[in-house]
Parts: sequence; C-alpha cells; structure tokens
Amino acid sequence: QVQLVESGGGLVQAGGSLRLSCAASGRTFSTYAMNWFRQAPGKEREFVATISWSGSITYYADSVKGRFTISRDNAKNTVYLQMNSLKPEDTAVYYCNVRATTNYWGQGTQVTVSS
Repeated sequence: QVQLVESGGGLVQAGGSLRLSCAASGRTFSTYAMNWFRQAPGKEREFVATISWSGSITYYADSVKGRFTISRDNAKNTVYLQMNSLKPEDTAVYYCNVRATTNYWGQGTQVTVSS
C-alpha cells in the first residue's frame, strides 16, 4: 500500500521556521516530481512548491518564493519543505503530493503561525 506521511508541522510565531517532511512508502517516487500544497480554512487547496525527480529543478508559488525551500532525498524516498520567515497567512494544512500513475496525497500536517 502506497502512503505519503507528512510530519514536522506545529505552532510557531511569525518570523519563525519549520521543516516539513514527507516520507513515501510502498513504492519509490525517485523518477517523479514531488509537490507541496496547502489549504487554509475556508480556502481552496493551493500549490506551494515542486521539485523535479533529480532535485535540480524547483518552482515556487510567488507567495512563498525566497522564504521556502523544497528538497528531496531519493535514497530515503522523502521530500522536505524548509519554511523560514513564516507569516500568519502561511497558516494551513500542508499536503505532500506525487502525480505518478495515480495522484497520491498525504494526510496533511497542520502549520499554525501566530502573530
């Protein structure tokens, strides 16, 4: 059974940092791009960042560019999201996603940024 399990969320003050992890199990995703999305209360799920299979290409939403960094470790089948200079508007549930032959989603991890 394929699973994506996010971790690392929590409560942090504005200006602080968190590092999210997404560990995949059940199959390897080393040949697929991996993505982070987020969903704030009352809002639609939105794209945050993506990383190519090799890690050499990354792309970010304008709202997080320069503050968030996506990376991956294919040996560990894990993708990371380093979030710095967090703002209250970054508060959301953060989801890991891989669009392979099936579109896989994790269960999400809550990030709350207090002002």
